[in-house]
Amino acid sequence: MPRILMTGASGGIGTSLRKLLPPIYPDLLLSDIKQPSDLGSNEKFKAADLADLAQVEAICEGVDGILHFGGYSVEGPWDAILQSNIIGCYNLFEAARKKGVKRVIFASSNHAVGFYPRHHRIGTDVTARPDSRYGVSKVFGEGVGALYADKHGIKVTCLRIGNFGEAPLDHRRLSIWLKPEDLVQLCRIGLEHPDIHFEVLYGASYNERSWWDNHRAYDLGYRPTGRAEDFREHAMAEQAKLPPDPVGDYYQGGAFCSMEFDGDKERVIDWKK
Repeated sequence: MPRILMTGASGGIGTSLRKLLPPIYPDLLLSDIKQPSDLGSNEKFKAADLADLAQVEAICEGVDGILHFGGYSVEGPWDAILQSNIIGCYNLFEAARKKGVKRVIFASSNHAVGFYPRHHRIGTDVTARPDSRYGVSKVFGEGVGALYADKHGIKVTCLRIGNFGEAPLDHRRLSIWLKPEDLVQLCRIGLEHPDIHFEVLYGASYNERSWWDNHRAYDLGYRPTGRAEDFREHAMAEQAKLPPDPVGDYYQGGAFCSMEFDGDKERVIDWKK
């Protein structure tokens, strides 16, 4: 039975997957910089700071596969992104190499390609267009994953996660929603599929408005059960409450694109006409 390590156990995704993964991977080890406040008596947990290589090596001991959801999960100051998502990500892959971990699933993000316009359908092989320092860190993580797959033989799957949750909450998220159970499917593909070497897949459910070509995930057996259009009425009602955002409404990355934006806003408005 494989031992699976999941970092980021106290975060939003980690908290949800703590309920969904144990029936599939009973030998699940949880980690985060702080212990979850609701940790169950049957859950195994080891604290680790991703920026400390020795601590990361300790949690990788005896592990077969890693679900790497740890790190700084939103836009933030450079030093916070650097420590958690750049140094921490490198440490995770290096510790995995040293400890003989066979597979790593890296939680990348749609924000690695957030500056593509919404009318532009993209695959996983496009040039990175990060929309934030956070997005830059996810591009870095995909690059490190490719290096450790090609040079060291770790089987790596990068998931460009859209918006994870029980339902899409606005117009943009109708295109990028990811149901928790569908993320579990993608994790299982990364941990179990025999043909994995290095893959980049989009973390999205069955979204008819999707901007992404995710055919490779389907080739590997992905069959999402979530359908964003089932929540269309609620999502559009919530969208009506939001103020207009000329930049964020044009690009796939949404508010991550308009945050701190001081480029040519008129150019964006002209493109939209």
